[in-house]
Amino acid sequence: MVELPLATLEDVLQDAAAGGYAVGAFNANNLEYVQAIVAAAEDERAPVVVQASQGAIRHAGLEYIARIVRLAAERADVPVVLHLDHGRDLTLLKRCLGVGFTSVMFDGSHLPLEENIRLTAEVVRWARRVGISVEGELGQVPRSSYTSLNELAGLLTDPDEAARFVTETGVNALAVSVGSVHQMTRQQAVLDVRRVRAIREATGVPLVLHGSSGVTDESLQAVIREGIRKVNFATALNQAFRRGLEETLAASAEPDPRPALSRARELVREVVRDKIRLLGAAGRA
Repeated sequence: MVELPLATLEDVLQDAAAGGYAVGAFNANNLEYVQAIVAAAEDERAPVVVQASQGAIRHAGLEYIARIVRLAAERADVPVVLHLDHGRDLTLLKRCLGVGFTSVMFDGSHLPLEENIRLTAEVVRWARRVGISVEGELGQVPRSSYTSLNELAGLLTDPDEAARFVTETGVNALAVSVGSVHQMTRQQAVLDVRRVRAIREATGVPLVLHGSSGVTDESLQAVIREGIRKVNFATALNQAFRRGLEETLAASAEPDPRPALSRARELVREVVRDKIRLLGAAGRA
């Protein structure tokens, strides 16, 4: 059994619930992302979740991602959680439990409710044996251009179903669909704040917002007041990283890629710092 990094998701979300803020969860694709995310958290004295998606794991390798984040966590003086984002492959999820992840998400949102409950509860049983937190998901956050809440209605999380889901699975956190959309490149999405309140009252667990890069600042702060405790960002970081690469490479014919990677890392760090402040997490570590 691998020694755990500094914090579990349950640890940081309990503190966030008590303090009325949200913890930033940032997707990392390579070394520079990890360095930028953890450095920004230290800049702001904030707890942070470093997330690896199945795509990032395919790109970089599970053990590489795990060891890089664990090294950063061990050297950091703020709580760092290592989290699997949108895990659907149960074999991969089990591997994460053994290489140092302190949190995993099982994404059964595409499944019928009964099957989602059954598989999520199974993952919770596996994870509890090794002291790892589990995030489940109910409702679907689409991957497309933004549409109105009315058009997303059939995908939104039902509070009554959420209460059953949490009771029967025992998850530590619940990802909900309340109007956000994955991979939005502009901040346009306005969330269903009353639905967030109803889900929080029905479940009593920390709630998670996916697709947050496209949400307006005002709407994001409104749902944090109603119980969102983990807020995921990926697209905003990818945009910053790409901008740093393109600007640097366009300005020089130098074949050494390190200046471009350094600039990309610094821009990601700036985005993460801004998001941490927005979530009210600065100074909470």
